[in-house]
Amino acid sequence: MRIFLTGASGCIGHYLAEALIQETKHELFLLVRNPNKLKFDYKARPGIAILQGNLQEIENYSELLKTIEVAILAATSWGGAVESFEINVLKTICLIELLDPKICEQVIYFSTASILDSNNNLLKEAGEIGTDYIRTKYECYSRLSKLALASKITKVFPTLVFGGDENKPYSHIAAGLPDVVKWIGLIRWFKADGSFHFIHARDIAQIIRYLVDNPPSEASNRQFVLGYQQTTVNEAIEEICAYFNKRIYFRIPLYVWLANFFIAVFRVQMAAWDRFLLNNRHSTYQNITSPESFGLMNYCCTVTDILKTRGISQTGI
Repeated sequence: MRIFLTGASGCIGHYLAEALIQETKHELFLLVRNPNKLKFDYKARPGIAILQGNLQEIENYSELLKTIEVAILAATSWGGAVESFEINVLKTICLIELLDPKICEQVIYFSTASILDSNNNLLKEAGEIGTDYIRTKYECYSRLSKLALASKITKVFPTLVFGGDENKPYSHIAAGLPDVVKWIGLIRWFKADGSFHFIHARDIAQIIRYLVDNPPSEASNRQFVLGYQQTTVNEAIEEICAYFNKRIYFRIPLYVWLANFFIAVFRVQMAAWDRFLLNNRHSTYQNITSPESFGLMNYCCTVTDILKTRGISQTGI
C-alpha cells in the first residue's frame, strides 16, 4: 500500500516510521519539516520517500495524496493559538479532504485522551478551557464526522506517552522523568488521590502497524484509547520506591481542599484547565487498548518498565 505519514520527526513518529520500514513492504511517504532530525534509517530499503515540508504547505502534495491508500496523521502543533488552529484543525482537515475516497482505505488520526471524559465521550471542558493544543484537538475531532471519508477515519487517543532513546527523541513526559525521580526521597512521604493510564510509544507503533493491515470493519468501532490498565498515583510512587529500594514508613495525605486553600492564600495564578485537572484527578477511560488487545505482546506496561526503558539506573539517585 501507499502510506502517507505526518509527524515522523517526533517521538511517536520515529517509532511508527521504524516499524513501517522494518516490518512492512509498504511504500512510504514521510512528510517532515527537517529531515536532519530523523534518526531512523530511511534508506534501509526501497520505497521510502522523504518529503521536506509541513502541513501548512499540504496543498503542494494534492496530486500525491489522491493516490494514497492509508494516511497516518501524527503531526501536531503544541502551542500558540493561531498556529495550533491552523495545523491541528484547518490543515489536518484539508489533508483528509485531499485524499480520494475511492482510493483511500483508511485515515488513522491521532487525537489525545485529554478531550475525553471517563466514559470516552467528548469532554466539554476540553473544548472550552483546554490549552491551545487540547482545544484544537477537540475542534478537529468535532469536524471529522462531516467529512466524505468519515466512515474510514480511525481515531486514536493516546494517554500519557513515554518513549525515546539515543536514536529517538523523548516524549515530553519522558524527557522530564529523571528530574522527577530525583525527588522520590521526598515524594514517598505523601499520598494523593488520583489515577491515570500511560503507554509507551513503541506500543503505539505496534497498534498502528496492526491497524494499517487490519482496519476496523465497522465505522462504529473506529475509536481507540491507547494505554495500559489504570495506575493510581500512590501505586506509581510505591513502584518507583521499590525500584530504588526506598522504604515507605508512613504517608501524609495531600487533600485537594488543602491545595485550594494555599492557592487562595498565596494568590497562586492557575489557568482554568490546570484548576480543572486539580479537581478532577482521575484521568481514566473505558475499554483501554494496548497491543495485548490485538493478541500482540506489550513492550512496556509497568512503571518499572518505564524506568528501565528510560535508562534510569536503580542506583541513579
